Amino acid sequence: MSGRVEIVLGCAASVGKAAKILCGILLAGAALVGIVSANTNTNIGKPTVIVLVGAPGEESFGKLFAEAALNWKRAAQSGGAKLIEIGTADSPTTNDLQEFRSAMQRVSKDTNDELWVAMIGHGTFDGRETKFNLRGPDLSALEFSNLLAAVHRPVAIINGASSSGPFIKALSAPNRIIVTATRSGAEENFTRFGKYVSQAIADPEADLDKDGQTSLLEAFLMASRRVAEFYKNEGRLATEHALIDDNGDGFGTPSEWFRGIRAVKKAANDSPLDGMRAHQWNLIRSAQDQKLSAEDRKRRDELELEINQLRLQKNQTSEDEYYHKLEAMLVKLAEIELSTERSGSK
Repeated sequence: MSGRVEIVLGCAASVGKAAKILCGILLAGAALVGIVSANTNTNIGKPTVIVLVGAPGEESFGKLFAEAALNWKRAAQSGGAKLIEIGTADSPTTNDLQEFRSAMQRVSKDTNDELWVAMIGHGTFDGRETKFNLRGPDLSALEFSNLLAAVHRPVAIINGASSSGPFIKALSAPNRIIVTATRSGAEENFTRFGKYVSQAIADPEADLDKDGQTSLLEAFLMASRRVAEFYKNEGRLATEHALIDDNGDGFGTPSEWFRGIRAVKKAANDSPLDGMRAHQWNLIRSAQDQKLSAEDRKRRDELELEINQLRLQKNQTSEDEYYHKLEAMLVKLAEIELSTERSGSK
């Protein structure tokens, strides 16, 4: 049984009951190994990664942006993703906004394959509207929201620019993950987060739960940690505070609210916790995860989210009902894992 089942089990159950449930699942798994059909794995989804590089303004910033773009390019290639680069050409156009519009119109709108948009550059905020600086007209959060209106596939936007915080409120929706380098538009100074997240997305050291792959959540947490270390080592007051939103409520969560890969604090409005969905996004998948078909991966992710939701509602139901539901979900999760292991052994 893979580490993912054990991690979810550990998050969802207490020690006594968990041991009993785990024994039951292992017994069920022994029988399932003999009857579950091999996973032919013929429908693996291929993500798309758009790397959008903004106007540098100064040569020193241009070098930093180019390095971050190269990190994303290498990660996308390692993950077998379709790569679209905008703003990286030696002879850049004067209207990268139009190129981005065209790219968003060309990508598949209705698919389960992930769409990643990595934004590398500067941002501005005039008190009302936030924008991402491009060569030519800038990209506003409002226009980006309009471009996403017709996109019904899973989307992750990683905006590493200054003044990027308002993009969360503008872009947040179900089936989307929004990461910003700042918590508000007022954080206008140059940000280091974009550099660090581009490094972390393919860094094995950022694999906090040691499952053989680095998730978007883990990259966010590692990049945030490195940002904090930078300001501490420089003896400077931090002028950027990254946020992540993956539950569609428009309220980002800072890295300080996490212990390991789990959020342990809630917003004042008692909205759901962020992080669980982002932890299911891996640009470079582990060997185990690559064995899953797109359909099995989607079902596994749904089950993990259901288990997490059940855990959050534990105090609202009886103990027997809670563990009855938990066991049923974990057995289904084990079926997927065992099917994958069986197909990999052939």
